[in-house]
Amino acid sequence: MVVIRLSRGGSKKRPFYNIVATDSRNPLGGRFNERIGYYNPMASGAATRLFMNEASLNAWIAKGAKMSDTVARLYKEFKKTSAPVA
Repeated sequence: MVVIRLSRGGSKKRPFYNIVATDSRNPLGGRFNERIGYYNPMASGAATRLFMNEASLNAWIAKGAKMSDTVARLYKEFKKTSAPVA
């Protein structure tokens, strides 16, 4: 089954996460099908904290991929922050 989850990168005590679509049997830092976005919890100043390619994410979900709990929470946050101000 394809799952959309976080893949940790960065250095010691400076985490950086890629949001990837991968087979659920692959290891967490291992092979993936597509990089959908990234999450930088240590971002400060003008640095982007969270980015997702919504078209890719929706395409994978349409194919049957499941989001992890953390990615679902981040997606909800991304939708709220990227909503157009009316």
